[in-house]
Amino acid sequence: MMQRMGLALAGGLLATSGLWAQLATGPTVRFNTSLGDIDVLLLPGSAPATVQNFLNYVRKGTYNNSIIHRSIPGFIIQGGGFTYSGTTFRALAADPPVQNEFRTSNSRGTIAMAKLGNNPNSATNQWFFNLANNAANLDNQNQGFTVFGRVSNGLANMDRIAATPVFALNSNELTDIPLLNYRSGQTVGEANIVFVRSITILDETPVPEISEGGIISAGNFGGMPYAAPGSYIEIYGNNLAGEVSRGWNTSDFVAGNAPTTLESVRVTANGLLAYVNYVSKNQINVQLPVGLPTGGTVGIVVTNRNEQSAAFPLQIRALAPGLLAPASFKVGDKQFVATVRSTDGTFVTADAPAKPNDLLVFYGVGFGPVSPATVPYVGRIVESIASITSPVEFEFGAEKAEVLYAGLASGLVGVYQFNVRVPAGTPDGDVALKVNVNGEAIGQQLFVPVRAGN
Repeated sequence: MMQRMGLALAGGLLATSGLWAQLATGPTVRFNTSLGDIDVLLLPGSAPATVQNFLNYVRKGTYNNSIIHRSIPGFIIQGGGFTYSGTTFRALAADPPVQNEFRTSNSRGTIAMAKLGNNPNSATNQWFFNLANNAANLDNQNQGFTVFGRVSNGLANMDRIAATPVFALNSNELTDIPLLNYRSGQTVGEANIVFVRSITILDETPVPEISEGGIISAGNFGGMPYAAPGSYIEIYGNNLAGEVSRGWNTSDFVAGNAPTTLESVRVTANGLLAYVNYVSKNQINVQLPVGLPTGGTVGIVVTNRNEQSAAFPLQIRALAPGLLAPASFKVGDKQFVATVRSTDGTFVTADAPAKPNDLLVFYGVGFGPVSPATVPYVGRIVESIASITSPVEFEFGAEKAEVLYAGLASGLVGVYQFNVRVPAGTPDGDVALKVNVNGEAIGQQLFVPVRAGN
């Protein structure tokens, strides 16, 4: 079912307390070692490039039959750098280094990337498990070591590896290698090695796919194939989110600020985070950020946990105005606008038409900047009155209407309100509503039922 972007006119969005949606997590990977399995929940919300780098190695099978080559009791165990076969240790091929992304502390049971001394951006394929809380050391050294996951199951097996006796086989990389059932001086065999037989993805997230023609502006406000900074858009496709379908609620807001992550789903436009209003497997609704270039297209990218869609082009205009006119207000071939009387908040319908001189309230999106400019029209619950900077005209048939207010709707996010008086000379019937912004007609053909004697 399509979740059209509508209005939350009740008090739900008025509350400003709550917590940001948690940073994205997942998938879980399983380290199958000689001493048991270790399951690790990856943290792409904390270290997206590092998680992607690690998963690239996993998918190529690079870590299969690799070894734990370093163990410092009470500190770390390290792997990802070598294999062993017969009597030979071989270094694993490494991809280019990944940018340092230190955000999460090196506490016990976390996994982080190893790197060269005095070079924070040198991590490639080697990783280590923190056996203890190493925050005091590793969070501050070399601009911090990037944690990209935490053990979700198998800490005891991690500790079993750490309890394995350690030996020095050379003066280079193998100075602290854990070896099973080994005595100094004897020849090392495969039975002595602590292998990582495989690393497998347990709950891999499918790649999100945006359908061809799958992005429109908010359907209840016109559903146009273009948008503007601050517009709401609807994104359609497959694997856009997980099993949970929901819209944002009060607990997703902090101090009036809208969430940029909802159920581990993020959306970017031209690399800028959008505000996520609704998520489901086949549809996402977001409010676009400010700062987008106009007059061309920008790439829209959906990220579900650790997986990204291909960028989908969306045309961006300076303005993309539309009034609230849901499909439920369409009768035959006429699309009626959803407007309410200012006196009692009841909708204008064919059974309860407007009268000349009634003061009606219309709602819209995509009408652009406001004055004062200090009042945000994107990503935040509106708490102040602010008028749109573009001139707006309403006409009922051939009759020009008086617009008493044209600006942001208080208590909502990025929604505009227009208080308009029905002209005294408006004829009875289904009257065509014409709305011009900056002298240009909006892209909707709308009607308002009017009857003088009701």
